[in-house]
Amino acid sequence: MAQNLFPVELAARLAPGGSALVLIDMQNDFCAAGGYIDVVAGKDVSAGASLVPTLQALMDAARVAGVPVIWVRADYSFDKIPPSMAVVSQARGITAECCKPGTWGAEWFGIAPLPGETIVTKHTYSGFANTDLNAVLQQLKVQSVVFGGVTTQVCVESTVRDAHSAGYFCIVPHDAVASHTASLHDAALTNIRFFLGDVCAASDVLAAWR
Repeated sequence: MAQNLFPVELAARLAPGGSALVLIDMQNDFCAAGGYIDVVAGKDVSAGASLVPTLQALMDAARVAGVPVIWVRADYSFDKIPPSMAVVSQARGITAECCKPGTWGAEWFGIAPLPGETIVTKHTYSGFANTDLNAVLQQLKVQSVVFGGVTTQVCVESTVRDAHSAGYFCIVPHDAVASHTASLHDAALTNIRFFLGDVCAASDVLAAWR
C-alpha cells in the first residue's frame, strides 16, 4: 500500500503552523442595512451580519495560535472592475458603485484588521484574480486555508475554486460563510464539499487551533 503523502485527517490539515484564515468581503455594502446588497440588489443581508460573532471567535483563536489572518476586500468601482462585470451592471441599469474606496460601503462591517494584518483588494469575485494573495500565502508557507465571509456562492466559492486550483487545502466552516439566498448557500457548500475541500463547523477549526 502506498504511503500517504498528505494529511488526510482534517485536524492535521488544520495544524496552526501551515494554516491561514482568509476573511472575504466583510464590508458594509455586503453586510449592513443600507448597503449595496440591501438597497441596490434588494437582498436580505441578515445572514452576513450574523457571522460577526463566529468570525470574531475564529480570529481570536487564530491570533493566539499564530495563524495569519488575511483580509480580502472588494473595490468594485466602475473604473476597476473587468468588462465582464461592468456589462452586467449596465444591462441592469445599475449606477451605484459597490465598495468604492472612501465610502461608508467600503468600510469593514463588525470586525476589522489589526495593525500589520494583510489586506488584499480585489476587483472581481475571486480573491486570487490579479492580486498578490497567492504570493502572500506562499511567503507564509501556508498549506491550508480556512475561509470565512460573504457571499458563499459568489466571492467565497470563486476564491475557494482558485485556492483549490493553486494546490491549497480548502476548509469552509458552514457557519462562517453566508449568503442572501439560503438555497444558493447550501448548493455552494454541497459543491465545495464534493469537489473542492472540507466543509465543517467553526467549532472544528477552533478545536484544532486551541
